[in-house]
Amino acid sequence: MTASPTLLLISLLLVLPYSAAAAAAPRKLVLVQQPPLVLKYHNGPLLRGNYTLSLLFYGRFSAAQRSIVADFIRSLSPSGASPQPPSAASWWRTTARYGGGSAVHLSLGLQLLDVSYSKGKLLSSSDVVALATGAAAASGPRAIAVVVTAADVAVEGFCSSRCGTHGRLEGSAGFVWVGDSASQCPGQCAWPFHQPLYGPQTPPLVSPNGDVGMEGVVINLATLLAGAATNPDGRGYFQGPADAPQEAVTACTGVFGSGAYPGYPGKVLVDPATGANYNARGLAGRRYLLPAMWDPSTSQCSTLV
Repeated sequence: MTASPTLLLISLLLVLPYSAAAAAAPRKLVLVQQPPLVLKYHNGPLLRGNYTLSLLFYGRFSAAQRSIVADFIRSLSPSGASPQPPSAASWWRTTARYGGGSAVHLSLGLQLLDVSYSKGKLLSSSDVVALATGAAAASGPRAIAVVVTAADVAVEGFCSSRCGTHGRLEGSAGFVWVGDSASQCPGQCAWPFHQPLYGPQTPPLVSPNGDVGMEGVVINLATLLAGAATNPDGRGYFQGPADAPQEAVTACTGVFGSGAYPGYPGKVLVDPATGANYNARGLAGRRYLLPAMWDPSTSQCSTLV
């Protein structure tokens, strides 16, 4: 399904300078004039083929929290039959429509734990890159390092200007970092599963995995993986300035289902047994809420429901 952008909307500001990285930004209210939604291709490389995701959990996570993220990654490119649509796999297949229709297949590689907070609980951007470099080292040039920081870890720019980021990484296919916002800014980085910090105060959705912070991690991880696939080095598909690009998903900020408008995520599904909200099925019976993605075949934000 597609969601057409309205003339005026409340959107996220992407204020992190690109400098080899693009960001998933926290939710902020800004009244803007919405230009036509066209993501221009800037003649750079796109990810194609098979990639391994090396997953580093930095800080303390429960086994249940780790499995939410791991199951989501496995659900994007399942090796066997995928769940009935709408599914995480059908959502990810939209990335294959960028630049000629070649698929990006992601597999889950090493899962690493840093429970000792080896770089402390206050991380700079360079600390995140160093952690990502270590995570990718054992997996080779077709690895994407994914760093997930725990709720008690403060990262430079987290909550104030970003919920995560992706960028280039020497010797690998790139990196993604996302943070658990549960105790720092869930209204910004885990909306619509938490009351928003700004704007219309609509009731939050019900978490399908029982953890609001990790729902935010999944939303932002999905956002950044799509950006990494379609704009890996700042010369792929995006709209606007290169130092603040609107990418495959960030161009569709705040849209999760058809009929979305500022403060309302749009139509979503409801689990009749639990009342939880979702729009995508995953492996192991998982349910996820995934953001709209710009579809080059229609030049619109495409939603699953």
